[in-house]
Amino acid sequence: MRNKTLLRLFKYLGKYKMQMFAVIICAFVSNVLMVIGPLLVGRGIDYIIGYGKVDFNYLAKLICTLALLYVISAVFLWIFSMIANVIAFNTVQDIRKEAFDKISILPLKYFDTNPHGDIMSRLTNDIDAISDGVFQGISQFYPGIVTIVSSLILMVILSPKITLVILLMTPLCFLIASFITTRSNKMFREQQKTVGELNGYIEEIIGSQKVVKAFGYEKRSQEVFKEINERLYKCGRFAQLYSSLTNPSTRFVNNITYILVGVVGGICSVVSGLSIGKISSFLTYSTQFSQPINNITSVATQLQAAIAAAERVFSILDEIPETLDAETTPMLKDCKGEISFKNVYFSYKKDEPLIKNFNINVKPGSTIAIVGPTGAGKTTMVNLLMRFYDIDSGGIFVDKMNIKEVTRDSLRRSFGMVLQDTWFFTGTVKENIAYGKIEATISEIEEAAKAAHIHNFIKKLPKGYDTIITEGGGNLSQGQRQLLTIARVMLIDPPMLILDEATSNIDTRTELSIQKAFLSMMKGRTSFIIAHRLSTIRDADLILVMNNGEVIESGNHEELISKEGFYTKLYNSQFELSN
Repeated sequence: MRNKTLLRLFKYLGKYKMQMFAVIICAFVSNVLMVIGPLLVGRGIDYIIGYGKVDFNYLAKLICTLALLYVISAVFLWIFSMIANVIAFNTVQDIRKEAFDKISILPLKYFDTNPHGDIMSRLTNDIDAISDGVFQGISQFYPGIVTIVSSLILMVILSPKITLVILLMTPLCFLIASFITTRSNKMFREQQKTVGELNGYIEEIIGSQKVVKAFGYEKRSQEVFKEINERLYKCGRFAQLYSSLTNPSTRFVNNITYILVGVVGGICSVVSGLSIGKISSFLTYSTQFSQPINNITSVATQLQAAIAAAERVFSILDEIPETLDAETTPMLKDCKGEISFKNVYFSYKKDEPLIKNFNINVKPGSTIAIVGPTGAGKTTMVNLLMRFYDIDSGGIFVDKMNIKEVTRDSLRRSFGMVLQDTWFFTGTVKENIAYGKIEATISEIEEAAKAAHIHNFIKKLPKGYDTIITEGGGNLSQGQRQLLTIARVMLIDPPMLILDEATSNIDTRTELSIQKAFLSMMKGRTSFIIAHRLSTIRDADLILVMNNGEVIESGNHEELISKEGFYTKLYNSQFELSN
């Protein structure tokens, strides 16, 4: 899994071949110039023979050469850092864009079965971790390779025997790093997973503070948060502990190597006359040779966190998207509103069937009410009609066209939906009303607001239609939010309507006005109304009574009351409860 994740990250980096080439060139020039430095320093030392035996002219030229080398090296290192930053941020930008685009085409089932906070964490925290890891990887990897290779070449030139000591000790560093990294990688995956879980819980609690306070759940929520937070602390602590062992361990081995180089160099100086300057250069090269290894192990925490984060982000990218419509798929045009369900079967889980052999025929312009107890399958019918979920078998037809054979976009644009749960984004009132028709004029927006009986309220706001609505409509009452969503649907003027408990959060007096607006809007349009308050659907052309995923009764209000069946019991029970 880890290697596959790295390969996928490299593929994203591969999109920037020119920049990567520039990075390699800059890393090569900068580090080669830095590596030449110790060789010149060693020569300078050899020219300091003793008191009164110093070639100052040569040393002056050597110092000027060294200064020039280090300045040029610094310039190329700066260019390298700039380009590495560009590559890292562009790569992460590509991953973030691809992840968000994928979110946009995932089926509704994915969001119904995954915590929203965890999804948000993958698109924010995990991608930030990838950004840090990619930059650290680039900034340490390429310069490190150049430094190791060039240092090794010069060490071999200076003394093959001493080089052999370093080469014998180097594999020990890699073995230690590999041993620790393998064991800490599991901890980092668990850490990123727990971060997502914690974010999901925070989002859940913050989004429902009224309920939390109303039920006195504060203490319990703190306990749950503490439990998740402690698990994050434990796995994070062990991940950091394992990872932090890598750098000290490799540095310990490198220090031992440094001592051995000094000892062997001293012996070579006595036996074979190796100069003090060369020994000095060799000691510097041994440090430069081991430094990239130390640098890479020092950022092992970020690298492993990036890999663990990338696995979570890539899991989103690997999700099966909503089936895309072929370019030749026809659009649903000039919709009349004739709808048919034929032998429809559906289940959210394969072993738990919900909708069974569902059959109805709806004439254009009809008003269909769907009633029944909680869990009967009312909202599921809407989900199937809008193709938020695809049926298991049977067929759903709009104007005698199978909805699977028309584009989803044209199908969904043929419906206007007013749901029980309202949604708003941070923006002006007019922008929120015009969400489904961004080209709408202010006069069209005002007409829709008047039809929804919300115009007078809007005009009383500080800036009228230019008043900013906070995220989720937090600065509006529940009823006001509901009226604005009704205005939003009235503006797009769709051929078909779906009203899912659309007036459940509106007071009875306002509801009567809204019902009149709905009756006006529903004229000539096929409308589906889901309601628990049965008094609101008495005038429907057809009432479908559902229970356990099946239509057990159908007819208009008078017909169903006369049957004295399930519908009658539901209808009468509401009045019994109110009394």
